[in-house]
Amino acid sequence: MKYNVAISSGDKWAFTLNWGLQVSTTDPIIAGMAGRYASALFELALEAGNLKETAKDINAFGKLLRENEDLQRLVSSPVITADQQHGAISAILDKAAIKGLVANSLMLITKNRRLSGLRDIIKAFNALHARHKGEVEADVTSAAELSDDQMKTLKSTLKAAVGQDVELRTNVDPSLIGGLIVKVGSRMIDSSLKTKLNNLKTTMKEVG
Repeated sequence: MKYNVAISSGDKWAFTLNWGLQVSTTDPIIAGMAGRYASALFELALEAGNLKETAKDINAFGKLLRENEDLQRLVSSPVITADQQHGAISAILDKAAIKGLVANSLMLITKNRRLSGLRDIIKAFNALHARHKGEVEADVTSAAELSDDQMKTLKSTLKAAVGQDVELRTNVDPSLIGGLIVKVGSRMIDSSLKTKLNNLKTTMKEVG
């Protein structure tokens, strides 16, 4: 079985991504729906020579998604119609001055009712971009926003640990109390006080 996805724009460029056995892969980054959309966007950006701009735009939208609860509801609610999503996403893109490849890709994702997978699409794109630059990607969750110096220190520490430059994806979770949770690939590096406290509670229950 074969499925086609096409992205096109008024600039008269288009591409078709074929899904099926002929594109089966063992690459975990591009496995699944999100990976295929991310891969298509990445390859187009690479061919067009505007990978840096594409990464900037897709992550600008990702930042809006993380920080705006209304936008989170818009992309995740099954009761919002396709027309409503289309109008809202179009308005957000205009306001954020996101155009070209990323805008057209996001409108395709909206049209195909795949907005619920947008976070994973952005994550997969960033992983492909990091690998292209010879980096690995690390997800970092902290109790408070990290300073530039802390980011620099964390990057150098992780580089020493994994032997490659590291691209950080940061999130803030005040419930951590303190410390960091860092995930590099499937490897979890956890130094949060909350986790240590929870582990201590578990140990105490077992002793009791």
